[in-house]
Amino acid sequence: MKRNVLIGITSSIASYKAAELIRLYKKGGDDVKVVCTKDTLLFIGEKTLETLSCNSVSVDLFEKRQNTEHISLADWADIFVIAPISANTISKIASGIADNLLTSVACAYLGKNKPIYVAPAMNDGMWNNPIIKENILKLKQYKINVIEPTTGELACGTYGVGKMAEPSFIYEATKIQSKINKKIVVTSGGTREYIDPVRFITNASSGRMGNKIADCAYSLGYDVVLISTNDLTKPYKTLKAESADDMLNILKQEFKDAHYLIMAAAVSDFKVKNYQNSKIRKNDIKNDSYSIELSLNPDILKCIAQQKTSNQKVIGFSLTTENTIEIAKQKLKEKNLDFIVANEAKTALNSDNNEVWVIDKNENTQKIDMASKEQIAKSILEIVL
Repeated sequence: MKRNVLIGITSSIASYKAAELIRLYKKGGDDVKVVCTKDTLLFIGEKTLETLSCNSVSVDLFEKRQNTEHISLADWADIFVIAPISANTISKIASGIADNLLTSVACAYLGKNKPIYVAPAMNDGMWNNPIIKENILKLKQYKINVIEPTTGELACGTYGVGKMAEPSFIYEATKIQSKINKKIVVTSGGTREYIDPVRFITNASSGRMGNKIADCAYSLGYDVVLISTNDLTKPYKTLKAESADDMLNILKQEFKDAHYLIMAAAVSDFKVKNYQNSKIRKNDIKNDSYSIELSLNPDILKCIAQQKTSNQKVIGFSLTTENTIEIAKQKLKEKNLDFIVANEAKTALNSDNNEVWVIDKNENTQKIDMASKEQIAKSILEIVL
């Protein structure tokens, strides 16, 4: 279905990528208009934007052709995509400031309950600035979809988070605006099994993979519930689970009406058998040694998969240090899964990148080569959905 797509561009070295984004929307059959800040034209030419969009470019708030252009553009657009969006414009929109045409359009558009996406691009120091982080949270609270930047080499010569997502990823994330009436439950992070009130057994999982899968599913229009061991603020439903027992109890409720479960969390296989209600002190330890007795945790994935109906699919993850494919296929059968995603500890843990193998119930195997976890998440969803 043809859409009216309004693309906003702010001044950034990543502005040149907007040309490819415009091309993708036009190729997809959409009508495109561009609104940008004056300084943007220092990075990309107005004639280039006009030629690609087949429409004049809107820049000046008080241009003679229409003194209420911010209203007419907001009315015209079915979807508003600001890519790249700078730290400056993020802060202005979060604070309701409308001091140029682009921010004035955003101010008017936000009151119309239509989809809006922003793709930040900036230095890693700016991205990690607590004020910018707070303003990003504000945007999400206002139901603005934030397509977060990736890790890579930045224009300033440093390496870190701040690189704008690729135009192809932005296009795919914004392609489906209608709500898909299907619920996806995703788990992420490493569970904690407490020894005493201050100490616990855990693992090196950061939760990045599960979080990216949930973000991508939400961008595609699915009803997403993320069950994480981390405290997260997302534009969709998030629930906190610390231990394996916590996660299982929450999943039993959330999976009842779900269509998919993607179990990306790294759940501890063991828990402490004799939890101590008070902190274990050095003075309590004799002979310079202390033993902790462990017991097995419930197999969450197997338990949930046994309850699934014909309309539900369960996708598991397998993290190994050796015999990756063989072990994953064994788990696939033992746990009655529809798919399993195999990955290796050496590439998966504490990294923004990964490579995985997706195996279906017939043991057909597709390898997804090394890429950012954002791209891996997108590729996994394309296969399993």
